[in-house]
Amino acid sequence: MADGIKNVLFLCTGNSARSIIGEAIMNRAGAGRFRAYSAGSQPAGTVNPNAIKLLKSLNHPTDGFRSKNWDEFAADGAPKMDFVFTVCDQAASESCPIWPGQPMSAHWGVPDPAAVEGTDAEIAAAFADTYRMLNNRIEIFVNLPLASLDRLSLQRRLDEIGRNLSESA
Repeated sequence: MADGIKNVLFLCTGNSARSIIGEAIMNRAGAGRFRAYSAGSQPAGTVNPNAIKLLKSLNHPTDGFRSKNWDEFAADGAPKMDFVFTVCDQAASESCPIWPGQPMSAHWGVPDPAAVEGTDAEIAAAFADTYRMLNNRIEIFVNLPLASLDRLSLQRRLDEIGRNLSESA
């Protein structure tokens, strides 16, 4: 792959929790090499307050997060994506827009913490689990030797990251 900062898009249906968390982690873990964005097929319109609370507690900047439609990233003038990762099963099965530049994509599904009902501690634990799973995947991804992998080998590695960590989650 060519050098330079790579753009990464995290997709989920609502763009209120998982994809936002992925965006935050990637922007920290991949700083200087990756720039992350997030979007949804049916955006909730607001970012889940539990996602913001968790990210703040882990010293991630949270200014500027918003729930937005994935069409923004398929429009003229949008940043060209190098990688697109779906983080929810529903978004993975939907017909995605045609992304300019044909980015590499993989499914890195994780359970929806926003769907968890229970005590505040149970909800917080679900969000922490989501963070842990996405952080593990992203750390592996940002440490891949991108410059030395051909496109097919890289695609296999992206798929393995989602598959192997899903099985151990």
